[in-house]
Amino acid sequence: MSQSLARALGILIELGDGPRNLDELAATAGVHKTTVLRLLRTLEAERFVHRDGDHRFHLGSRMFALARTSLEQHGIRDVAAPHLAKLNESTGQTIHLGVLEGDPGTSVSVIYLAKYDSRHAIRMYSQVGLPMPLHATAIAKVLLADLPAPRRRRIAESIDYTPFTEHTITGPRELLAELDRVAERGHAMDDAEHETFIRCVGAPVRDATGRVVAGVSISVPEIVLDREAVLGLLPDLLGTARAISTDYGYTEGKPE
Repeated sequence: MSQSLARALGILIELGDGPRNLDELAATAGVHKTTVLRLLRTLEAERFVHRDGDHRFHLGSRMFALARTSLEQHGIRDVAAPHLAKLNESTGQTIHLGVLEGDPGTSVSVIYLAKYDSRHAIRMYSQVGLPMPLHATAIAKVLLADLPAPRRRRIAESIDYTPFTEHTITGPRELLAELDRVAERGHAMDDAEHETFIRCVGAPVRDATGRVVAGVSISVPEIVLDREAVLGLLPDLLGTARAISTDYGYTEGKPE
């Protein structure tokens, strides 16, 4: 990768965390401001960034257009849509569809492709297109649990185990043990591990080869349903995941 391209991509990644001024971007890149300004002007001309009245740089409209196109190109999103809408309608809870992105042999992230908000007033702050923690979400667990053991271990050992709550998994040994349980039972739970007042259950979606290509989850605030009631939603969730898998080419009973 060329040095200029690497620096430009670094700028875009940094702006993904929020607006920055020229000094901040130069400090992050570790290069002179004139170099960063030249890159910013090129990115601005192509609408990858834009500058506001306070001379702070933001991600531009071209980035959001590409993000939308990327999401639309994930065929699983279209296949899953009617099933997710039905699950959202029947349960009244927040529904997510997520996938792993990146190289499973090195670094990966879980990205939400779709979100259907609940009918109650308490909303989750999750957003479509943004990465979520690998060690603290139900969808991430069902996706990681399907990977070969060596890849699973490499990923587990590379995670920054941010302790979001007192229930968050704190290290690779604990995560790997949890992934073994997920693989055995066929579903996962985020037991207030990411947000103290939210529990989620997740289930895998498989393609024609039997490989897990996505995860579906139901997220519920503790004030709405207790832990046992959330687990009581599993039959509906698993049924939805099976229906999506079938429409995506999976045949029930295929070796997994």
